[in-house]
Amino acid sequence: MFEGSIVALVTPFKNGQVDEDAYRKLIEFQIENGTSAIVPCGTTGESATLDINEHARVIDIAVEAVNKRVPVIAGTGGNSTSEAIALSKHAKEVGVDATLQVTPYYNKPTQEGLFRHFEAILKAVPLPQVLYNVPGRTSVNLEPETVARLAVFPEIVAIKEASGNVSQMADIVRLAGDKITLLSGDDNLTLPVLAIGGKGVISVVANIAPRDSADLVKAWAEGNVAAARGLFYKILPLCKAMFFETNPIPVKTSAALMGLIGDEMRLPMCPMSPPNLEKLKTVLTDYSLI
Repeated sequence: MFEGSIVALVTPFKNGQVDEDAYRKLIEFQIENGTSAIVPCGTTGESATLDINEHARVIDIAVEAVNKRVPVIAGTGGNSTSEAIALSKHAKEVGVDATLQVTPYYNKPTQEGLFRHFEAILKAVPLPQVLYNVPGRTSVNLEPETVARLAVFPEIVAIKEASGNVSQMADIVRLAGDKITLLSGDDNLTLPVLAIGGKGVISVVANIAPRDSADLVKAWAEGNVAAARGLFYKILPLCKAMFFETNPIPVKTSAALMGLIGDEMRLPMCPMSPPNLEKLKTVLTDYSLI
């Protein structure tokens, strides 16, 4: 259902508030440059710093601005199942195409707990659901066998895999590849994930280089391995630069340097250290983005 380069969109702020005009412009920039779906309120969108009303409003804007031109996959996960259900209900009401459901953070649920969490959401809000496994942030790993159990539900359509473990991702394809779409959750693993049967990426770097990210996945899908490989190695230094510090600090800083948004973020996210900022500027300059 979902494939290609899908952007985990940053949330711009201005004077402490969501910058709605800038957000709409970011969406236009993405669609014009081949991005295949928009993810509001993901990790890169600083969802953890948005209050409940802001979270709902960002999703509202995304649906309005996209206007059905590409799918909207709203980040509505949480470490409380009831909260995830409430956020998902609002997202469904305003017309999103799917939700992105992160594994509950901090609680460290068992595999059975994870299964029941996602099952409860899909039963309460029957809408296509993209699982999101990012153990480096949540301290819990969604095992391939659990993914396979969940994949029997028609609502579970894809997984954003950000464990960094390609062997684990291959097991997901082996166990459930006929039922669920594997999407890379790390830009620097996009090509390896495509090679094992993935269909795309939910991307950080697409915020600032959407065309190259989209063309990379498109080239692979068309069987042009050489072109895909060339784009992967072109974009790789930029992908690495997005993690000079914790995401989304570098990507928001990059977007600000490019004039796409202001340079504001929310605590506990803070401006880059001067040495890392200079390193970032060098990479952006080499890529002809600034």
